[in-house]
Amino acid sequence: MSQKQSDFSTSPRLLWIALLAVPVGAIGAALAFVLLRCIWLFTNLFYLHRFSALPAAPAQSDLGWLTVFVPVLGGLIIGLLARFGSERIRGHGIPEAMEAILFGRSRMDPKVAVLKPISSAISIGSGGPFGAEGPIIMTGGAVGSVIAQTIHMTANERKTLLVAGAAAGMSATFASPIAAVLLAVELLLFEWRPRSFVPVAVASATAGLLRPFLLGPGPIFPVHAHAALPASVLLGAVPVGIGAGVLAILLTLAVYGAEDLFAHVRLHWMWWPALGGLVVGIGGLIEPRALGVGYDIIDELLNGHYVIHALVVLLVVKGVIWAIALGSGTSGGVLAPLLIMGGALGAIFAPLLPTGDRTLWPLVAMAAGLGGTMRSPLTATIFALELTHDVEALPALLIATVIAHGMTVLTMKRSILTEKVARRGYHLNREYAVDPLENLSVRDAMATPVDIIPASTSARDLLGPKFFGGRHKHQGYPVVDAAGRLVGLITRGDVLEHWPDLEAGEGAIVAFDLIRRPPLVAYTWEPCRVAAERMAQNDVGRLPVVSAENPTKVLGMITRSDLLKPRLHRLVEESTRERNLGVRAGRPWPNRGE
Repeated sequence: MSQKQSDFSTSPRLLWIALLAVPVGAIGAALAFVLLRCIWLFTNLFYLHRFSALPAAPAQSDLGWLTVFVPVLGGLIIGLLARFGSERIRGHGIPEAMEAILFGRSRMDPKVAVLKPISSAISIGSGGPFGAEGPIIMTGGAVGSVIAQTIHMTANERKTLLVAGAAAGMSATFASPIAAVLLAVELLLFEWRPRSFVPVAVASATAGLLRPFLLGPGPIFPVHAHAALPASVLLGAVPVGIGAGVLAILLTLAVYGAEDLFAHVRLHWMWWPALGGLVVGIGGLIEPRALGVGYDIIDELLNGHYVIHALVVLLVVKGVIWAIALGSGTSGGVLAPLLIMGGALGAIFAPLLPTGDRTLWPLVAMAAGLGGTMRSPLTATIFALELTHDVEALPALLIATVIAHGMTVLTMKRSILTEKVARRGYHLNREYAVDPLENLSVRDAMATPVDIIPASTSARDLLGPKFFGGRHKHQGYPVVDAAGRLVGLITRGDVLEHWPDLEAGEGAIVAFDLIRRPPLVAYTWEPCRVAAERMAQNDVGRLPVVSAENPTKVLGMITRSDLLKPRLHRLVEESTRERNLGVRAGRPWPNRGE
């Protein structure tokens, strides 16, 4: 009966959720526009003392040594907003979105939708070495969640709109609609199903369509596209991936090392962003370009306009102040800083790599650093492609990113994102696989033959040795009528419940009288997952198995313990090593004449 099963489980309600994703995507694009303008506004106010929303950078300031105190002021404001507004604005946004999805039923406080962009704009505008993507992901997600909370929806549907808002924000910010969807799949959805993928893609595409009218067309970092890369150049992506993997490990350790240090500070956490801001300010004196978003630095790296010895200072200063600022609990994103630090690493080692290409290796290292640190290799690869439209670099991007990803997976238990959630007492598993209960049918797991109870059997006989008396074989049995048709199921508890009546001799109670509900069944063609869900929904531990052609004839029984069979099958496949082809030890290949 495999014809009755479909590749995907979905319903027409998908169309309704996808329709709602259109306004969510539009709002996400608008929020991206507002957040970027707010960042420039606060940068102008803090460093240039003018009221303007035009692009500006802290390095343009002429405040001199007084710039040390600008990030301190910004950190103080953020601490107050977090203390008296919402603590959820602390951090870089993506871990908070993960936590809300997995452990908060996708319910986000409406205050977060307001306070997160404000706090992030203040943080970055006052010199914080962050990007806008984490905050916009958190803000877009909060808006999607709030919209979903105004409508009767399941937690999974709220999750879909939350992630749709997050993807829309990233899509509009970076002109990267495909990477935004991949980010949703690799980091936020925790599933790969049409019910969530389609609405998220709709929201991301909507934001991508609106971006040219709000922030201009992409790519946001145009470059001179490379020609097809030869194999010798592609081999150079291997050491780049290794170097980026090491960088990802060091940055992750640095961020949470800084967080551990702040945990020992004998001050309320409200003051920590100001302390972190002091370090940021000092770093800004050493290298002013390490402050702020740094999109101009990314552009210079990708176009080869840099001086290598200056990049060494930038990489060290940016890494230190970024790690300490994040560890202090301020508000800001991680994508742009990772692009800068990864790109700087690639540029530093470019003269040692094949062709010494000053534009290729910063791009490759950017993607590898991002993919390794966030453990999202597909997102990082396509993200770099959408940022530049340099299609021929795609093979090198993939090689380096996968190597960096593999290094961090093998050496660290958690990523820079999931470590934050783990420290709050939760565990995330980001490995996606088809449920083994989905691949095995009820026919393959059911127990046969089946012991049945005739409907006319007396209750006293049921407690005899044949059924529930003594060492009874089963906790429940299907009940059939005189024609052998299934009429229900009774358990030992059903019989014991009527035992006082039997003791009192009140009437002749038979098996049919003990049936509490119409028969719940499983069909032979159904996957075990469906049977498991039916048991859970109805709080039962076993189901009679019937065929679709004759749903009254019992063919078998499936219990909770039977549902372990698919898991055991998967375990055997993963743990048993065997050789199916080859030669026995000590025996040569047979001669032709044998």
